[in-house]
Amino acid sequence: MTLEAIRYRAGSLQILNQLLLPQETVFDEVRTVQDGYEAIKSMKVRGAPAIAIVGCLSLAVELRAGAGGNDPVTFIRESLCHLTSARPTAVNMGRAARELMEFAENESMEKNPEQLTESVIGWIEEMLERDVNDNKKIGNYGAQHILSGVPRDSVTILTHCNTGSLATAGYGTALGVVRSLHALGRLKRMYCTETRPYNQGARLTAYEAVAEGFPATLITDSMAALTMREKSITAVVVGADRVVANGDTANKIGTYQLAIAAKHHGIPFYVAAPSTSCDLSLESGRHIVIEERPAEELTSINGVPIAAPELEEELCDITVIILSSPLMETLFPGVFLLSLSFSSLPLHPHSTMIYLPPFSPLFLCRSLLSLPNPPPPNLSCSLSLLPSLPLSLSTFSPLFLCRSLPSHSLPNLPPLIYLALC
Repeated sequence: MTLEAIRYRAGSLQILNQLLLPQETVFDEVRTVQDGYEAIKSMKVRGAPAIAIVGCLSLAVELRAGAGGNDPVTFIRESLCHLTSARPTAVNMGRAARELMEFAENESMEKNPEQLTESVIGWIEEMLERDVNDNKKIGNYGAQHILSGVPRDSVTILTHCNTGSLATAGYGTALGVVRSLHALGRLKRMYCTETRPYNQGARLTAYEAVAEGFPATLITDSMAALTMREKSITAVVVGADRVVANGDTANKIGTYQLAIAAKHHGIPFYVAAPSTSCDLSLESGRHIVIEERPAEELTSINGVPIAAPELEEELCDITVIILSSPLMETLFPGVFLLSLSFSSLPLHPHSTMIYLPPFSPLFLCRSLLSLPNPPPPNLSCSLSLLPSLPLSLSTFSPLFLCRSLPSHSLPNLPPLIYLALC
């Protein structure tokens, strides 16, 4: 059984509300472009291919109801612009919008508004069939390539997030590869990560695996590297929201660390995505606009708070970063850096082995002779003279004090005790 996430009949669109899975199976009606926008933005529907399909189908539904009137081109343009802004990282919606707008403008030169509307609706409706066919090809190509490296054995796949029928018009991309392996009788087991914070792996991928009879195991995100080492993973297969010109991809948060762990363990790493996810206008992943999601998605589950109530996101407005190497100064232009030098401090001998990575919460100061005089106006740390304090702290002590610096060698700073806490 292949799950159905999008139900469309001419003039009628329903989407499976994926926020309620797996506890409830509810289909929501989408009657307008705004309904489509809100379904995408709230993640009732998700997955780059499905986002584009639902967005465009919401436009088709409203067009069939008479929206656009005598100027359908303007209505189509404004609607597509609105829909594209809902989830900017996924390129499929933006690409579909450009192609559909070009098609509509070309058609408008030869057809009246009514004929143009029918042509646009027909173009949109073909997206469903095209996506399913593309996904089946991806599944078959991926399965064949993976099996070419293990001609006789069954394979074990690790995947992330949800990339199956619930994320597409049907069949799936990365999960489509798993589906093809299972159809060939060559899938030993699939491991899927829970995929925090929205738990698409636990709620959706595991749901699809149960519904379709895949041998599958759900793991926490933090178990992935250990699973690679202990469970003889044949390949890691993930999807992509966007693939740019140099091959960089953007996908669900957590994909990057899976790629690093796979490389460490010598496991092939596959990205399965349709051509509609390719964006050759961007040179590298550095240029991809990454969507920022609300903090509540991390700090609560189903509306129940799971984080400390006073927890806030801290924005960095840094005056001084104290690092272990002056070479790092070139990476942070405009920020005053104080490079660590143990030779100027009368520290315990073993303390010279301490290594402080950038942004470590453990800060040490040296003689401060390198500070500008006067110091930066919002510098919040200084030293006091504590000549009587015995200094016998071990390398990993949580508290370090700087001492024995002559007061005349310091810039004009207030005599405060500077504590460094780890």
